[in-house]
Amino acid sequence: MCYLKIPIAVLYFIYRARKHCLWRGSEINAKNKSLVAWPKATKPKNKGGLGIVDLRTQNDALLLKYLDKFYNKRDIPWVNMVWQAYYSQGKIPHATADRGSFRWRDLLHLCDKFRDVASCAMGDGTSVSFWLDVWNGHYLQEKLPRPFSFAKNQKISVAACLSITDMSSHFHLLLSKQAQQEYVELQGIIQDTQLREDNYQWNYIWGAEKYTSKSFYNHMYKDFQPPRSFLWIW
Repeated sequence: MCYLKIPIAVLYFIYRARKHCLWRGSEINAKNKSLVAWPKATKPKNKGGLGIVDLRTQNDALLLKYLDKFYNKRDIPWVNMVWQAYYSQGKIPHATADRGSFRWRDLLHLCDKFRDVASCAMGDGTSVSFWLDVWNGHYLQEKLPRPFSFAKNQKISVAACLSITDMSSHFHLLLSKQAQQEYVELQGIIQDTQLREDNYQWNYIWGAEKYTSKSFYNHMYKDFQPPRSFLWIW
């Protein structure tokens, strides 16, 4: 679980065995029914559940450690190799086609979950999406939806966007009246943005700079709902 994305069929057999252990005990032929719904059984004990770990969420929490190292550009051989091999010249990992080994592609599928819980304190801006990432407290796709809808390249990086002095060239003209009003606000944000040469620092919405799988798991369990594909397991 710390290294690979567990296939759903494998998780099904593990879940079935765990339910048998919980409700049948040593009586393998017992026909005892579940006494508690599985979503409640996986709730933490301090929230009224049985504290059974949800393996799918825990699997994601453990794998996201790799994306934490990758996006923060830790000085680790595999991190340097992946950046140089696949994302040179300012390419954004979550805004380009999947590439690399099957394991790396599985990790890329978790990029959205990583970016849901992390925001970027700006570095040089080459690998942060101008519209689609949270950076320096801004999430422009949601904050300024009208200019976003007129943008020619909605996956452009912060560095590429700021390198062009004429901001109007980024948009399909003519802008609507509402989009023009938000465009003025966008110009103010751009003027206040300063790029740096140092690496990025991704901070997490639970109030920490350091990622831990436990923090991610606890955060996900605030409003946890079992995946739709698992409803037939309960």
